[in-house]
Amino acid sequence: MPADSHNASLSLLEDLIGKAKAAGADAADAVLFDGASLSLSQRLGQPERLERAEAGDLGLRVFVGKRQAIVSTTDRSADTLAALVERAVAMARNVPEDPFSGLADPDQLARGWPTDLEMDDPTEPSAEQMIEQARIAEESALAVQGVTNSEGAEASWSRSHVAIAASNGFAGAYSISRRSLSVSVLAGTGTGMERDYEYSSKVFAEDLASAEEIGRGAGEKAVRRLNPRKVRTCQVPVVYDPRVSRGLIGHLSGAITGPSIARGTSFLKDKMGEQLFRPEITIVDDPHVRRGLRSKPFDGEGVANSRRNIIEEGRLTTWLLDLRSARQLGLTSTGHASRGTSGPPSPSPSNLYMAPGTRSPEELIADIGQGLYVTELMGMGINGITGDYSRGAAGFWIENGEIAYPVSELTVAGNLKEMFKVLEPASDLEFRYGMDAPTIRIEGMTVAGT
Repeated sequence: MPADSHNASLSLLEDLIGKAKAAGADAADAVLFDGASLSLSQRLGQPERLERAEAGDLGLRVFVGKRQAIVSTTDRSADTLAALVERAVAMARNVPEDPFSGLADPDQLARGWPTDLEMDDPTEPSAEQMIEQARIAEESALAVQGVTNSEGAEASWSRSHVAIAASNGFAGAYSISRRSLSVSVLAGTGTGMERDYEYSSKVFAEDLASAEEIGRGAGEKAVRRLNPRKVRTCQVPVVYDPRVSRGLIGHLSGAITGPSIARGTSFLKDKMGEQLFRPEITIVDDPHVRRGLRSKPFDGEGVANSRRNIIEEGRLTTWLLDLRSARQLGLTSTGHASRGTSGPPSPSPSNLYMAPGTRSPEELIADIGQGLYVTELMGMGINGITGDYSRGAAGFWIENGEIAYPVSELTVAGNLKEMFKVLEPASDLEFRYGMDAPTIRIEGMTVAGT
Protein backbone atom coordinates (compact mmCIF):
# COMPACT_ATOMS: atom_id res chain seq x y z
CA MET A 1 0.00 0.00 0.00
CA PRO A 2 1.38 3.44 -0.83
CA ALA A 3 3.11 5.37 1.94
CA ASP A 4 0.56 8.19 1.69
CA SER A 5 -2.21 5.72 2.62
CA HIS A 6 -0.22 4.64 5.67
CA ASN A 7 0.31 8.27 6.61
CA ALA A 8 -3.38 9.07 6.23
CA SER A 9 -4.33 6.16 8.50
CA LEU A 10 -1.81 7.15 11.16
CA SER A 11 -2.94 10.79 10.97
CA LEU A 12 -6.55 9.67 11.58
CA LEU A 13 -5.53 7.60 14.61
CA GLU A 14 -3.32 10.29 16.09
CA ASP A 15 -6.15 12.81 15.76
CA LEU A 16 -8.50 10.38 17.51
CA ILE A 17 -6.01 9.88 20.35
CA GLY A 18 -5.62 13.63 20.72
CA LYS A 19 -9.38 14.01 21.06
CA ALA A 20 -9.49 11.23 23.65
CA LYS A 21 -6.90 12.99 25.78
CA ALA A 22 -8.75 16.29 25.41
CA ALA A 23 -11.89 14.50 26.63
CA GLY A 24 -10.19 13.35 29.82
CA ALA A 25 -8.22 10.21 28.99
CA ASP A 26 -4.79 9.94 30.59
CA ALA A 27 -3.54 7.74 27.74
CA ALA A 28 -4.92 6.07 24.64
CA ASP A 29 -4.05 3.92 21.67
CA ALA A 30 -5.90 3.07 18.47
CA VAL A 31 -5.72 0.44 15.76
CA LEU A 32 -7.09 0.48 12.22
CA PHE A 33 -7.62 -2.36 9.77
CA ASP A 34 -8.52 -1.90 6.11
CA GLY A 35 -8.86 -4.93 3.90
CA ALA A 36 -9.98 -6.27 0.55
CA SER A 37 -10.52 -9.90 -0.42
CA LEU A 38 -11.56 -11.98 -3.39
CA SER A 39 -12.67 -15.60 -3.03
CA LEU A 40 -14.31 -18.17 -5.24
CA SER A 41 -15.25 -21.81 -5.22
CA GLN A 42 -16.30 -24.28 -7.87
CA ARG A 43 -17.39 -27.91 -7.90
CA LEU A 44 -17.30 -30.29 -10.84
CA GLY A 45 -16.46 -27.43 -13.15
CA GLN A 46 -19.39 -25.26 -12.08
CA PRO A 47 -18.88 -22.00 -10.17
CA GLU A 48 -20.59 -21.97 -6.76
CA ARG A 49 -19.39 -18.71 -5.23
CA LEU A 50 -17.53 -15.57 -6.29
CA GLU A 51 -17.24 -12.86 -3.68
CA ARG A 52 -15.31 -9.63 -3.31
CA ALA A 53 -15.35 -7.78 -0.02
CA GLU A 54 -13.85 -4.55 1.24
CA ALA A 55 -14.04 -3.66 4.90
CA GLY A 56 -12.56 -1.28 7.42
CA ASP A 57 -12.56 -1.37 11.20
CA LEU A 58 -11.18 0.97 13.83
CA GLY A 59 -10.70 0.48 17.56
CA LEU A 60 -9.91 2.97 20.33
CA ARG A 61 -8.62 2.06 23.79
CA VAL A 62 -8.53 4.75 26.48
CA PHE A 63 -7.12 4.80 29.99
CA VAL A 64 -8.33 6.85 32.92
CA GLY A 65 -5.83 6.05 35.62
CA LYS A 66 -5.74 2.23 35.75
CA ARG A 67 -9.19 1.91 34.22
CA GLN A 68 -9.50 1.08 30.54
CA ALA A 69 -12.28 0.85 27.97
CA ILE A 70 -12.31 -0.27 24.35
CA VAL A 71 -14.73 0.78 21.62
CA SER A 72 -14.78 0.08 17.89
CA THR A 73 -16.58 1.22 14.76
CA THR A 74 -16.70 0.74 11.02
CA ASP A 75 -18.00 4.30 10.52
CA ARG A 76 -15.25 6.92 10.29
CA SER A 77 -17.41 10.00 9.93
CA ALA A 78 -16.49 12.93 12.17
CA ASP A 79 -19.71 12.72 14.19
CA THR A 80 -19.32 9.00 14.82
CA LEU A 81 -15.70 9.33 15.91
CA ALA A 82 -16.55 12.20 18.25
CA ALA A 83 -19.27 10.07 19.86
CA LEU A 84 -16.84 7.14 20.02
CA VAL A 85 -14.35 9.18 22.02
CA GLU A 86 -16.96 10.44 24.49
CA ARG A 87 -18.37 6.94 24.99
CA ALA A 88 -14.93 5.38 25.54
CA VAL A 89 -13.88 7.93 28.17
CA ALA A 90 -17.22 7.64 29.97
CA MET A 91 -16.92 3.84 30.03
CA ALA A 92 -13.35 3.98 31.36
CA ARG A 93 -14.43 6.14 34.29
CA ASN A 94 -16.95 3.53 35.38
CA VAL A 95 -15.11 0.20 35.14
CA PRO A 96 -12.95 -1.46 37.83
CA GLU A 97 -9.27 -0.68 37.99
CA ASP A 98 -6.82 -3.06 36.35
CA PRO A 99 -3.40 -2.61 38.00
CA PHE A 100 -1.62 -4.30 35.09
CA SER A 101 -3.13 -2.26 32.26
CA GLY A 102 -1.35 0.50 30.41
CA LEU A 103 0.72 1.41 27.38
CA ALA A 104 4.35 0.52 26.78
CA ASP A 105 7.09 2.60 28.34
CA PRO A 106 9.05 4.66 25.81
CA ASP A 107 12.11 2.39 26.06
CA GLN A 108 10.00 -0.65 25.07
CA LEU A 109 8.73 0.84 21.83
CA ALA A 110 9.91 -0.20 18.40
CA ARG A 111 11.81 2.83 17.15
CA GLY A 112 12.83 1.23 13.88
CA TRP A 113 11.80 -2.00 12.23
CA PRO A 114 12.68 -4.07 9.18
CA THR A 115 11.21 -2.79 5.93
CA ASP A 116 12.32 -5.69 3.72
CA LEU A 117 10.05 -8.46 5.04
CA GLU A 118 8.14 -8.64 1.73
CA MET A 119 4.77 -9.10 3.44
CA ASP A 120 2.68 -7.60 0.63
CA ASP A 121 2.47 -8.83 -2.96
CA PRO A 122 1.46 -5.72 -4.97
CA THR A 123 -0.18 -7.82 -7.71
CA GLU A 124 -3.93 -8.33 -7.32
CA PRO A 125 -5.23 -11.31 -9.32
CA SER A 126 -8.25 -11.09 -11.57
CA ALA A 127 -11.28 -13.26 -10.94
CA GLU A 128 -10.61 -14.97 -14.27
CA GLN A 129 -7.10 -15.97 -13.18
CA MET A 130 -8.37 -17.46 -9.93
CA ILE A 131 -11.21 -19.30 -11.68
CA GLU A 132 -8.65 -20.86 -14.02
CA GLN A 133 -6.46 -21.94 -11.08
CA ALA A 134 -9.42 -23.58 -9.34
CA ARG A 135 -10.44 -25.32 -12.55
CA ILE A 136 -6.99 -26.78 -13.15
CA ALA A 137 -6.65 -27.90 -9.52
CA GLU A 138 -9.99 -29.71 -9.53
CA GLU A 139 -9.46 -31.31 -12.93
CA SER A 140 -5.99 -32.49 -11.89
CA ALA A 141 -7.46 -34.12 -8.79
CA LEU A 142 -10.31 -35.78 -10.72
CA ALA A 143 -7.81 -37.15 -13.22
CA VAL A 144 -6.18 -39.33 -10.54
CA GLN A 145 -7.34 -42.92 -10.99
CA GLY A 146 -9.68 -43.91 -8.18
CA VAL A 147 -11.04 -40.40 -7.52
CA THR A 148 -14.81 -40.50 -7.98
CA ASN A 149 -16.18 -37.14 -6.85
CA SER A 150 -15.21 -33.65 -5.80
CA GLU A 151 -16.06 -31.46 -2.85
CA GLY A 152 -14.76 -28.51 -4.82
CA ALA A 153 -11.80 -26.22 -5.31
CA GLU A 154 -11.34 -22.81 -3.71
CA ALA A 155 -9.07 -19.89 -4.53
CA SER A 156 -8.66 -16.72 -2.49
CA TRP A 157 -6.70 -13.48 -2.29
CA SER A 158 -6.62 -10.84 0.42
CA ARG A 159 -4.73 -7.70 1.35
CA SER A 160 -4.89 -5.97 4.72
CA HIS A 161 -3.55 -2.64 5.90
CA VAL A 162 -2.76 -2.31 9.62
CA ALA A 163 -2.02 0.92 11.47
CA ILE A 164 -1.34 1.39 15.19
CA ALA A 165 -0.76 4.63 17.09
CA ALA A 166 -0.57 5.50 20.79
CA SER A 167 -0.18 8.49 23.06
CA ASN A 168 3.23 7.21 24.18
CA GLY A 169 4.60 8.29 20.81
CA PHE A 170 4.35 5.11 18.82
CA ALA A 171 3.01 5.16 15.26
CA GLY A 172 3.48 2.40 12.71
CA ALA A 173 1.73 0.82 9.74
CA TYR A 174 2.22 -2.10 7.35
CA SER A 175 0.37 -4.14 4.75
CA ILE A 176 0.05 -7.91 4.32
CA SER A 177 -1.31 -10.08 1.53
CA ARG A 178 -2.28 -13.76 1.08
CA ARG A 179 -2.90 -16.08 -1.85
CA SER A 180 -4.44 -19.54 -1.31
CA LEU A 181 -5.61 -22.46 -3.43
CA SER A 182 -7.17 -25.70 -2.21
CA VAL A 183 -9.09 -28.71 -3.48
CA SER A 184 -10.89 -31.57 -1.73
CA VAL A 185 -11.97 -34.81 -3.44
CA LEU A 186 -13.45 -38.22 -2.74
CA ALA A 187 -12.18 -41.63 -3.77
CA GLY A 188 -14.07 -44.93 -3.86
CA THR A 189 -17.80 -45.54 -3.89
CA GLY A 190 -20.71 -46.06 -1.51
CA THR A 191 -19.86 -46.54 2.16
CA GLY A 192 -16.21 -47.07 1.24
CA MET A 193 -15.58 -43.50 0.10
CA GLU A 194 -12.64 -41.59 1.53
CA ARG A 195 -11.91 -37.86 1.44
CA ASP A 196 -8.69 -35.87 1.41
CA TYR A 197 -7.42 -32.46 0.38
CA GLU A 198 -4.39 -30.40 -0.53
CA TYR A 199 -3.77 -26.67 -0.36
CA SER A 200 -1.14 -23.99 -0.57
CA SER A 201 -1.08 -20.54 1.04
CA LYS A 202 1.63 -17.94 0.46
CA VAL A 203 2.26 -14.22 0.65
CA PHE A 204 3.35 -13.94 -2.98
CA ALA A 205 1.55 -15.61 -5.88
CA GLU A 206 4.84 -16.75 -7.40
CA ASP A 207 5.53 -18.91 -4.33
CA LEU A 208 2.18 -20.73 -4.49
CA ALA A 209 2.33 -24.40 -5.45
CA SER A 210 1.05 -25.05 -8.95
CA ALA A 211 -2.62 -25.86 -9.43
CA GLU A 212 -1.66 -29.18 -11.04
CA GLU A 213 0.50 -30.15 -8.07
CA ILE A 214 -2.21 -29.23 -5.56
CA GLY A 215 -4.88 -31.18 -7.45
CA ARG A 216 -2.73 -34.24 -8.00
CA GLY A 217 -1.71 -34.26 -4.32
CA ALA A 218 -5.33 -34.16 -3.17
CA GLY A 219 -6.33 -36.99 -5.47
CA GLU A 220 -3.41 -39.24 -4.55
CA LYS A 221 -3.96 -38.68 -0.82
CA ALA A 222 -7.66 -39.60 -1.11
CA VAL A 223 -6.93 -42.80 -3.06
CA ARG A 224 -4.27 -43.89 -0.55
CA ARG A 225 -6.90 -43.85 2.20
CA LEU A 226 -9.20 -46.39 0.53
CA ASN A 227 -10.09 -49.60 2.38
CA PRO A 228 -8.84 -48.61 5.84
CA ARG A 229 -8.46 -51.25 8.50
CA LYS A 230 -8.79 -51.18 12.25
CA VAL A 231 -6.07 -52.17 14.68
CA ARG A 232 -6.12 -53.50 18.22
CA THR A 233 -5.29 -51.27 21.17
CA CYS A 234 -1.54 -51.20 21.74
CA GLN A 235 1.45 -49.09 22.75
CA VAL A 236 3.62 -48.27 19.75
CA PRO A 237 5.72 -45.49 18.21
CA VAL A 238 3.57 -42.85 16.54
CA VAL A 239 4.88 -40.82 13.61
CA TYR A 240 3.20 -37.48 12.86
CA ASP A 241 3.02 -36.25 9.26
CA PRO A 242 3.94 -32.52 8.92
CA ARG A 243 0.26 -31.75 8.30
CA VAL A 244 -0.43 -32.69 11.91
CA SER A 245 2.95 -32.45 13.68
CA ARG A 246 2.67 -28.66 13.77
CA GLY A 247 -0.18 -29.09 16.24
CA LEU A 248 2.31 -30.31 18.83
CA ILE A 249 4.17 -26.99 18.87
CA GLY A 250 0.77 -25.30 18.87
CA HIS A 251 0.04 -27.07 22.16
CA LEU A 252 3.41 -25.88 23.46
CA SER A 253 2.76 -22.25 22.51
CA GLY A 254 -0.64 -22.32 24.17
CA ALA A 255 0.93 -23.61 27.37
CA ILE A 256 3.57 -20.84 27.56
CA THR A 257 1.41 -17.78 26.90
CA GLY A 258 1.54 -15.24 29.69
CA PRO A 259 -2.13 -15.29 30.76
CA SER A 260 -2.15 -19.07 31.30
CA ILE A 261 1.08 -18.84 33.30
CA ALA A 262 -0.22 -15.91 35.37
CA ARG A 263 -3.44 -17.82 36.14
CA GLY A 264 -1.50 -20.98 36.95
CA THR A 265 -3.58 -22.99 34.48
CA SER A 266 -0.75 -24.39 32.35
CA PHE A 267 0.94 -27.77 32.71
CA LEU A 268 4.22 -25.91 32.08
CA LYS A 269 3.68 -23.15 34.65
CA ASP A 270 6.73 -24.14 36.75
CA LYS A 271 8.99 -25.35 33.92
CA MET A 272 10.91 -22.20 32.94
CA GLY A 273 14.54 -23.07 32.25
CA GLU A 274 13.91 -26.80 32.50
CA GLN A 275 14.68 -29.52 29.98
CA LEU A 276 11.40 -30.24 28.17
CA PHE A 277 12.83 -31.84 25.01
CA ARG A 278 15.93 -33.69 23.93
CA PRO A 279 19.06 -31.47 23.92
CA GLU A 280 19.11 -31.36 20.10
CA ILE A 281 15.62 -29.78 19.86
CA THR A 282 15.26 -26.10 18.93
CA ILE A 283 11.92 -24.31 18.49
CA VAL A 284 12.03 -20.82 17.01
CA ASP A 285 9.60 -17.91 16.91
CA ASP A 286 10.59 -15.38 14.27
CA PRO A 287 8.33 -12.44 13.35
CA HIS A 288 10.81 -11.22 10.73
CA VAL A 289 10.82 -14.15 8.29
CA ARG A 290 10.84 -12.75 4.77
CA ARG A 291 7.51 -13.60 3.10
CA GLY A 292 6.44 -15.37 6.30
CA LEU A 293 2.73 -16.02 6.71
CA ARG A 294 2.76 -14.56 10.23
CA SER A 295 5.47 -11.95 9.88
CA LYS A 296 5.03 -8.46 11.31
CA PRO A 297 7.52 -5.64 11.92
CA PHE A 298 6.35 -4.85 15.49
CA ASP A 299 3.79 -6.28 17.85
CA GLY A 300 0.21 -5.18 18.50
CA GLU A 301 1.26 -2.75 21.25
CA GLY A 302 4.05 -1.11 19.28
CA VAL A 303 6.67 -3.09 21.19
CA ALA A 304 9.81 -4.22 19.37
CA ASN A 305 9.76 -7.88 18.37
CA SER A 306 12.59 -10.21 17.36
CA ARG A 307 13.60 -13.78 16.64
CA ARG A 308 13.69 -15.95 19.76
CA ASN A 309 14.59 -19.57 20.43
CA ILE A 310 11.59 -20.56 22.54
CA ILE A 311 13.22 -23.95 23.10
CA GLU A 312 17.02 -24.00 22.97
CA GLU A 313 18.98 -27.22 23.47
CA GLY A 314 15.72 -28.70 24.69
CA ARG A 315 15.18 -26.10 27.42
CA LEU A 316 12.30 -23.64 27.77
CA THR A 317 13.77 -20.13 27.56
CA THR A 318 10.81 -17.74 27.61
CA TRP A 319 7.09 -17.21 27.99
CA LEU A 320 5.09 -15.48 25.24
CA LEU A 321 4.16 -12.15 26.82
CA ASP A 322 2.23 -9.00 26.07
CA LEU A 323 2.48 -5.97 28.35
CA ARG A 324 -0.31 -6.96 30.72
CA SER A 325 0.77 -10.55 31.32
CA ALA A 326 4.39 -9.43 31.65
CA ARG A 327 3.44 -7.03 34.42
CA GLN A 328 1.43 -9.75 36.16
CA LEU A 329 4.54 -11.92 36.21
CA GLY A 330 6.98 -9.14 37.06
CA LEU A 331 8.66 -9.52 33.68
CA THR A 332 9.08 -7.57 30.42
CA SER A 333 6.96 -7.97 27.30
CA THR A 334 8.51 -10.30 24.73
CA GLY A 335 6.83 -8.46 21.85
CA HIS A 336 4.15 -11.09 21.26
CA ALA A 337 1.02 -8.94 21.59
CA SER A 338 -1.63 -9.36 18.92
CA ARG A 339 -4.95 -7.54 18.80
CA GLY A 340 -8.17 -6.74 17.04
CA THR A 341 -10.28 -3.62 17.27
CA SER A 342 -12.83 -4.69 19.88
CA GLY A 343 -10.73 -6.39 22.57
CA PRO A 344 -7.51 -5.92 24.51
CA PRO A 345 -4.18 -7.25 23.25
CA SER A 346 -3.20 -10.82 24.03
CA PRO A 347 0.01 -12.77 23.34
CA SER A 348 0.42 -15.18 20.44
CA PRO A 349 3.35 -16.54 18.42
CA SER A 350 4.39 -15.35 14.97
CA ASN A 351 6.24 -17.69 12.59
CA LEU A 352 6.76 -20.61 14.97
CA TYR A 353 8.68 -23.68 13.88
CA MET A 354 10.66 -26.68 15.10
CA ALA A 355 14.13 -26.94 13.57
CA PRO A 356 14.66 -30.09 11.50
CA GLY A 357 16.50 -33.16 12.74
CA THR A 358 19.15 -35.18 10.98
CA ARG A 359 17.26 -38.32 9.88
CA SER A 360 14.90 -38.47 6.90
CA PRO A 361 11.28 -39.55 7.43
CA GLU A 362 12.15 -42.93 5.89
CA GLU A 363 15.01 -43.37 8.35
CA LEU A 364 12.75 -42.30 11.19
CA ILE A 365 10.37 -45.23 10.60
CA ALA A 366 12.87 -47.80 9.31
CA ASP A 367 13.28 -49.58 12.67
CA ILE A 368 9.58 -49.56 13.66
CA GLY A 369 8.19 -53.09 13.74
CA GLN A 370 4.62 -51.97 14.48
CA GLY A 371 3.51 -48.34 14.62
CA LEU A 372 1.14 -45.63 13.42
CA TYR A 373 1.77 -42.91 10.84
CA VAL A 374 -0.79 -40.16 11.53
CA THR A 375 -2.06 -37.93 8.72
CA GLU A 376 -5.28 -36.65 10.31
CA LEU A 377 -6.30 -35.68 13.83
CA MET A 378 -9.81 -34.97 15.10
CA GLY A 379 -11.20 -33.44 18.27
CA MET A 380 -9.41 -31.32 20.85
CA GLY A 381 -8.88 -33.68 23.78
CA ILE A 382 -6.10 -31.66 25.40
CA ASN A 383 -6.09 -30.86 29.12
CA GLY A 384 -4.14 -27.62 29.42
CA ILE A 385 -3.68 -28.05 33.17
CA THR A 386 -2.30 -31.60 33.21
CA GLY A 387 -1.01 -31.99 29.65
CA ASP A 388 -3.11 -35.11 29.07
CA TYR A 389 -3.54 -35.70 25.35
CA SER A 390 -6.17 -37.77 23.53
CA ARG A 391 -7.28 -37.23 19.93
CA GLY A 392 -9.06 -39.14 17.20
CA ALA A 393 -6.70 -40.17 14.43
CA ALA A 394 -6.42 -41.71 10.98
CA GLY A 395 -3.44 -42.55 8.83
CA PHE A 396 -1.39 -45.61 7.97
CA TRP A 397 -0.08 -48.62 9.82
CA ILE A 398 3.65 -49.20 9.87
CA GLU A 399 4.98 -52.75 9.65
CA ASN A 400 8.64 -53.69 9.54
CA GLY A 401 9.73 -50.14 8.80
CA GLU A 402 7.34 -49.59 5.89
CA ILE A 403 3.96 -47.92 5.38
CA ALA A 404 1.67 -50.97 5.10
CA TYR A 405 -2.02 -50.01 4.83
CA PRO A 406 -4.50 -47.25 5.76
CA VAL A 407 -6.16 -47.25 9.20
CA SER A 408 -8.98 -45.20 10.71
CA GLU A 409 -11.26 -44.82 13.74
CA LEU A 410 -8.35 -44.71 16.16
CA THR A 411 -7.44 -42.64 19.20
CA VAL A 412 -3.89 -41.66 20.11
CA ALA A 413 -3.22 -40.81 23.75
CA GLY A 414 -0.38 -39.76 26.02
CA ASN A 415 0.77 -36.79 28.08
CA LEU A 416 2.39 -33.82 26.40
CA LYS A 417 5.16 -33.55 29.00
CA GLU A 418 6.20 -37.14 28.32
CA MET A 419 5.67 -36.77 24.57
CA PHE A 420 7.90 -33.69 24.44
CA LYS A 421 10.70 -35.54 26.26
CA VAL A 422 11.03 -38.30 23.67
CA LEU A 423 9.96 -36.80 20.34
CA GLU A 424 12.40 -36.79 17.43
CA PRO A 425 12.01 -34.53 14.37
CA ALA A 426 12.94 -35.63 10.86
CA SER A 427 14.87 -33.55 8.34
CA ASP A 428 11.89 -32.53 6.15
CA LEU A 429 10.87 -29.13 7.56
CA GLU A 430 8.90 -26.99 5.09
CA PHE A 431 7.40 -23.56 5.78
CA ARG A 432 3.76 -23.98 4.75
CA TYR A 433 1.46 -22.90 7.55
CA GLY A 434 3.08 -20.18 9.67
CA MET A 435 3.35 -22.79 12.44
CA ASP A 436 5.51 -25.61 11.12
CA ALA A 437 7.26 -28.79 12.16
CA PRO A 438 8.87 -31.65 10.26
CA THR A 439 7.75 -35.26 10.49
CA ILE A 440 7.93 -36.21 14.20
CA ARG A 441 8.31 -39.60 15.89
CA ILE A 442 7.11 -40.18 19.46
CA GLU A 443 7.77 -43.42 21.33
CA GLY A 444 5.37 -45.38 23.51
CA MET A 445 2.02 -43.75 22.78
CA THR A 446 -1.25 -45.57 23.34
CA VAL A 447 -3.20 -46.26 20.16
CA ALA A 448 -6.76 -47.27 20.96
CA GLY A 449 -8.59 -49.27 18.31
CA THR A 450 -10.81 -52.33 18.47
